[in-house]
Amino acid sequence: MNVEEYLSTFFRGTKDPTLRAMEYFMEEFNHPENKLKIIHIAGTNGKGSCTEMITNILIKSGYKVGKFMSPHLVKYNERMSIQNKNITDKDMENLIKILEPKINRYNSVNDFKVTLFELETIMAILYFEKNNCDFVVLETGLGGLYDCTNIVNPIISIITSIGYDHMNILGNTLEEIAEQKAGIIKQNSKTIYIKQNEKGVNEKIIKRCKEKNNKLHLIKKEDIKNYTYNNDFQKIDYKSYKSIQINLKGEKQIYNASICIECVEILNEEGFKVPEEAIREGIKTVIHKGRFETINTNPLIIYDGAHNKPAIENFKRSVEMYYKNKRKVYIISILKTKDYETILKELLKDEEATFIFTNGNDEDLYVKKEILLKVSKKYTNNKNMHAKELDKAIDLIKEKYESYVTFIVGSFYIYGTVIEKLKE
Repeated sequence: MNVEEYLSTFFRGTKDPTLRAMEYFMEEFNHPENKLKIIHIAGTNGKGSCTEMITNILIKSGYKVGKFMSPHLVKYNERMSIQNKNITDKDMENLIKILEPKINRYNSVNDFKVTLFELETIMAILYFEKNNCDFVVLETGLGGLYDCTNIVNPIISIITSIGYDHMNILGNTLEEIAEQKAGIIKQNSKTIYIKQNEKGVNEKIIKRCKEKNNKLHLIKKEDIKNYTYNNDFQKIDYKSYKSIQINLKGEKQIYNASICIECVEILNEEGFKVPEEAIREGIKTVIHKGRFETINTNPLIIYDGAHNKPAIENFKRSVEMYYKNKRKVYIISILKTKDYETILKELLKDEEATFIFTNGNDEDLYVKKEILLKVSKKYTNNKNMHAKELDKAIDLIKEKYESYVTFIVGSFYIYGTVIEKLKE
């Protein structure tokens, strides 16, 4: 069986806002989700970084840890792993063989067919349960309330941030989006959340926790002290933990690290053993691809999949922190489903930089490079703006901008294409 070919036959989007399909398949397999200790993570930005850090900490504590996250950067198998080893094609094939007749039966009697993300989530839960994982770190796909991962009853729920993204599905105000994210807060459990500046958003989370008799661990930014950074590590104090070194770059990561430490504190209170050394090593050695990642050193190329306003703002802060006085080139590709005008307005504030707009790696999915260029001219008089095919843009870096810092930004889904091009 060609696994990728089979997966390509499933609808990639979202459908009716229910967990009907997930409930059906969990029942079919005698509720494997209830046999797992799950840490469930939602948020507009930061959930992937937290997923990686918590997974790394727990592995270094000696636990067997399943991890489910999205998107994949090169291959579907990246979405589910145990001990940071991706599921094999053979294991995926075996799961599909078990699921296929049940999916066909479900699809034959339901108007809304099983989607790709539902299939992936079902596969992941079955895979982790079969392999007797001690913990599962489970990242939501979109939102929370009706996200198909929300079939689980986690021991800890984490909401990393709430910002504008997927408004066509989650709502047009931060309060509406918060309501969706808060959907992962479950009865008689625990939740970690970083207090935001928007009072209405915080109130949504606090209210949901009270309704569900859920103990809220509210992190305040002032809890994080003695912040310093250099090109190797960021360093913070959080509560009794002093000089925590964070491998991931960007100020946002100090808040993500605090969330992860808080998560471990809860686990220790619950009787699980996560030593301080595992916390330190887990955060210090974590790798998260595609997030302000240096993918080439000569010329220097940084990849960041930021694709919404909060993520772009975090990205820009990181650029300012590490490369303020460097000459810069931005290679930009943006999916049609994203708010590309807002993204462009934010990036174009760097008036000294060079901008190269591309069609990404799929003209049907990405905003045309000519449109990106035309829209950009509304917001800046910068003459250093070009429209190129993605591979030509990368060639141009070597030919003309070798002494610059190049940032490839706007989408996760061209990562594999870019890496292959650089290998040439």
